Parts: sequence; structure tokens; C-alpha cells
Amino acid sequence: MKQTLIILTLLATAALHAESLTLTVGALERECLLHVPADLPKEQPVPLVFVFHGGGGTAAGTMGLSRFNAVAEREKCIVVYPQGIGRSWNDGRVTQVSQAHRENVDDLAFFDALLARISKVHRIDPKRVFATGISNGGIFSHYLAANRAEKIAAIAPIVGGIAEPFDQRFHPAQPVSVLIIQGVADPLVPYTGGKVAAGDGKDRGSIIATDAAVKLWVQANGCLPTPETSTLPDLDPKDECNTQTFAWKGGRIGSEVMLYRVEGGGHTWPGGIQYLPQRIIGRVTHDFDSNAVWEFFKQHPKP
Repeated sequence: MKQTLIILTLLATAALHAESLTLTVGALERECLLHVPADLPKEQPVPLVFVFHGGGGTAAGTMGLSRFNAVAEREKCIVVYPQGIGRSWNDGRVTQVSQAHRENVDDLAFFDALLARISKVHRIDPKRVFATGISNGGIFSHYLAANRAEKIAAIAPIVGGIAEPFDQRFHPAQPVSVLIIQGVADPLVPYTGGKVAAGDGKDRGSIIATDAAVKLWVQANGCLPTPETSTLPDLDPKDECNTQTFAWKGGRIGSEVMLYRVEGGGHTWPGGIQYLPQRIIGRVTHDFDSNAVWEFFKQHPKP
């Protein structure tokens, strides 16, 4: 039994291993954590996944929350966890609460620099660059894909909508496949849109409704107007969550828009931990996890 525990501990440590990377972007020193599987194929280009933390979060915390390192080990891809200035991302909202917004930090330039730097060291497949993130990181994933559509194949924003007033200038240059994961009972980033909340009364800006965000991407990608629908198996009835899926197919260059509408779901990472009490962030669904995000990415490279 003791030997088994030691092995499990070693496996957990390996799954969380990442190297620290620092680079200068403009006048700012920027940081990230990079997870590269030890047995990564050398003879062929590999996918790169960006995972963005939420407001007030960290790269290390999101590495643990998302468990994307385990996906990387199995699927032989590289995962990068960028760190935002003031633990925040400049995602298209208008607010003075976070440092990234107050100082108008150029996080798009940070993405460009990271992609270029990592691509110099590793053989990155330019057709398989993906992004996901939670909350502020999810809102930024929308913002990033809309502004860097030529570089991003697919995104999976988690409990993070399209920012106002950025929605008024939302014009991606190319189709980007999108998997939107949103809890209907999210108390912080409301499914129906409006003010982003944190319980302290501060103005954190606004996002548009989830269904409106879907419509923007469906129109931008040229998808069919009627979705295919299904319901995920309820693997954990105790979590009091059920997930309906909607898939708008037929987009240009093979693009697709999907919505995972988590009934009863809160401001949480699917399959993750209850990182704050339910009364603050709502419930965690255990009917799917980061593997569903990866499966969507794997099916939607750029042509």
C-alpha cells in the first residue's frame, strides 16, 4: 500500500511539473509556466494549448485546476499557462478594477511573443494552436480569437462571455471553432449577460448574453443556423448539474460552434475542484472535464 502511495505521489508531481519562462514584451517583464512532455515527438510538429487563469488567479493555480498537464502527457502536446499583469487580462471590458484594464496592458502582444518564443524552441504546428481559460481567462479567449483568428484554430471559453463594448467591433478575420462552456446558475458571469459580479459592488464591466455570443460566432463562421442538440450522460447525480449540448456545424473551412449549457452549473471548471464555497461560485459539474475541451480541439485544426 505504501509503495502504491509513493507511485501515485510521483505521478501527481510529474503531472504538475512545468518550467518557468520569462520574456520582455514592450516595457513589461512577462511570465508563464510551460509544460512539455518528456517524450514529445521530435520528428513532427505538435499542438500548443494556451490556458488562461481567471481574474485574481495564477498560472500555477490554473495548471492544477484544469489538469491539462495530464492531457498533454497523453496526447503529446505542449501547454502554456501565461500569467496576467496584476493577475488579470485585458479582455475588451471597460473597468478600472483590474490592473490589466487600468493600464491597458497589451496582452495580445504577450500572446504573439509567447507563440513566437515557444515556436523557436519547439516544433509547433501552426494549424493546431488552441486557447481556453476560465472567467477573465475565458473572456480573454474570446477576445484573443477574434483578434488573432489567423493564428488560433479553436477556443474553449469556460464561464467567460464576450465583453461589452468589444462585441460592437467583433469581426474575426477568419473562422475559429468555438466551444462555449457556461453554467446557467453562474452567480459571477451571468448566462444572460450583464455586469460581471464578485460580491463587492465594484464595476467589473459587462459581458453579452451567452446566446448572443453564440450567435456572433455562428454568423462569423458561417455555420448552419439550426444546431444539433443532445444531453450528456449524468455521470454524477450528486452534483445537481446536467449538460445540454448544441452544435452549429457547416461553418467555413470546417469550423463549428458548440455550446455546453450546464444546467445548475456555477462559476467553475468542469471536473475541477470546488475552489470556493457554493454560496459564492455555485456548483461544479462532474459530467465532463478538460478531456472534452481537448477532444473539441483535436477535431478542429485549421485546414
